[in-house]
Amino acid sequence: MVLTLDIHHLLKRLFLLLFFGTLAGHLSAQNSLLRYADKQYAIGNYAHAAEVYENAFSKKEKYASAVKLAEVYSQIKDYEKAYQWSKQVIDFDEAERRDYLRYLVAAMQVDQNSEPEDLLAGSGFEEFDFPELDFGRIAFLKSLPSSFRLEPLAVVNSEDSDFGYSADSKGNVFFTSDRGPLLNPEKASVRLDAKNNIFSKDGSDFNNRNYFSLFRKDKDGETVQLQVDLPGALHVSDPHVTRDGKKIFYTAVLGKTRGAKREDIANQPGIYLADLDKEGNLSNSKGLPFNSSFAYGVMHPFLDENESRLYFASDMPGGVGGYDIYYVEYDEKMVFGKPVNLGPEINTSGNESHPSKNGEKFYFSSSGHSGLGGLDIFSADYREGIFTEVKNMGAPFNSPRDDFAFRINDEGISYLSSDREGGLGQDDIYLIKPLQKFLLAKLWDCEGVPFEDDYEAMLIKRTQGVKIPTTRGSQNELLAELDPEEQFELKIEIPGFFTIEDQSLSSVGMDADTLRRDYTLMQVPYNLTILTDTIYYDLDKFEIRKDAVEVLESLGEVMKKYDFIELVVSSHTDSRASHAYNEKLSERRADAVREYVSKFGIGPDRVKLRWFGEEKLINDCGDGVKCPEQSHQMNRRSEMILEAFSDSDKIYFLPKGWISGSAEKCNKEDLKNLILEK
Repeated sequence: MVLTLDIHHLLKRLFLLLFFGTLAGHLSAQNSLLRYADKQYAIGNYAHAAEVYENAFSKKEKYASAVKLAEVYSQIKDYEKAYQWSKQVIDFDEAERRDYLRYLVAAMQVDQNSEPEDLLAGSGFEEFDFPELDFGRIAFLKSLPSSFRLEPLAVVNSEDSDFGYSADSKGNVFFTSDRGPLLNPEKASVRLDAKNNIFSKDGSDFNNRNYFSLFRKDKDGETVQLQVDLPGALHVSDPHVTRDGKKIFYTAVLGKTRGAKREDIANQPGIYLADLDKEGNLSNSKGLPFNSSFAYGVMHPFLDENESRLYFASDMPGGVGGYDIYYVEYDEKMVFGKPVNLGPEINTSGNESHPSKNGEKFYFSSSGHSGLGGLDIFSADYREGIFTEVKNMGAPFNSPRDDFAFRINDEGISYLSSDREGGLGQDDIYLIKPLQKFLLAKLWDCEGVPFEDDYEAMLIKRTQGVKIPTTRGSQNELLAELDPEEQFELKIEIPGFFTIEDQSLSSVGMDADTLRRDYTLMQVPYNLTILTDTIYYDLDKFEIRKDAVEVLESLGEVMKKYDFIELVVSSHTDSRASHAYNEKLSERRADAVREYVSKFGIGPDRVKLRWFGEEKLINDCGDGVKCPEQSHQMNRRSEMILEAFSDSDKIYFLPKGWISGSAEKCNKEDLKNLILEK
């Protein structure tokens, strides 16, 4: 009996030892998994960290594991999983305000119609407990009326990540993508004693996808991957090609040799400059002098219109906070100056990135300025080196997710990149199509300087005859909103200047958001002599001779083409006959000229006739003077002058085909040559 009891107690103790030993083993393994996952998370190996956290959570559902999973999926922009895990986090009793903040952000990123009041129901929190989220501002930005819609750039986008539109003057489009065969998703079981790799040679540890590469789609539609000559380059992105297509700036992250501790390894992005050949090969890649691979990042290059200033983003020391936007000047020898921070008007304690500039507008993305969520695109005015009026561009430019890389090409067509819901891949490039089009007409004087005087402008929608309102820009340019798929007529009037009439304005089939025109305003050169010529007559005759036909035909053609030209005819006789007879004869000769040019549709009001008989001889062959026939012939004549713009009270229109903005018409001699087509 005693022996039986002893065996019973012994077995009971053995069972308890085995139970608690197994439990301790499970707890130890659980903690080891979490420590390993935390290490992977700390070094940016988010995809693998997520796998390990999920493994740990499946073994024991802990608040800490769920929090890390919500964070890691937010980092790699897996919005659906970030939302699922954020929602799971708030089911734990340990859930704090910051967990609900993450949940609110995640919910809005998967459903733009999410209402904060509904999401917070039963939580004990109210909207005012989250000042980081300006719900009123978000609702306002979402409600702003927009004249634009986004259209995926189908010729570029894939099921992978595609972003960062850039173009050269030859029609080639450059972009970044991680397209290619997906990496093998099957992984070996986690070994807690395994040595950590610094990086994979095949793909990114960040999200288990291919590294980013540069691609080019040419005007014929062929897409090729650009071959980068930078040894050890992993992620390569953000192409910005010079207008001539011969040089390219880009961002690259280089792989480093392994160190004693993985945490000590930092692969920071840098900007590189290379030569670019026609086949898409990069050569002579060189890092910019302010790169610092181990200290801070430099990325997102953008050249201004003059290609003498480079804008970029960096978290170098001395900034406002996070990544800031800088610029640096450089010369034709590619010698770079010192980076200049754009200051607190643009930069915040958050991150600013993807700068671009078009005229007096500066664009960038930011997570620090108030927005819809993630990175939002902002615009700012830029005049005389000063940035002002930073504005969130609102919907549809921005969404609750990341919106970035806003670009306007030379044709005025706008693009942006986004990982918003509804895209084809991870990130997509979108063409921005205006629902409303715009007219920008620049007015210049004959010196090529913006025209500063007042002017009257009338813009008419031709299909309805409706007058369209116009405004003036900062340099007196003409601005107007145009309905799509319409045709318009513009008239610009200034006393003493040619009136411009342009009937070629059309938004039909227009991809660009802005219809641009340049007009040169030139003063009317009143009483401008275009051409002089003389025809001759037989003795006592007024009929047009054969040798005069070519001259009159030429004059008639010019007058037919340009209704602002008049013909002044002065007819004469020789001295052989009475003064009265010769006066009548010279009148008939003038009439004969007017009758001849009438066959070109020239009305009598455009032909001024004068007749002088024998009053204006060109030699000394007057009454009673013996002269040879050749001398008398010189007096039997009609002198003709083609004269333009003879009425200073009349409004003259700039002739068709003269609206290009060229100042060559400001020179009277050049103007004559244009009329005579010389």
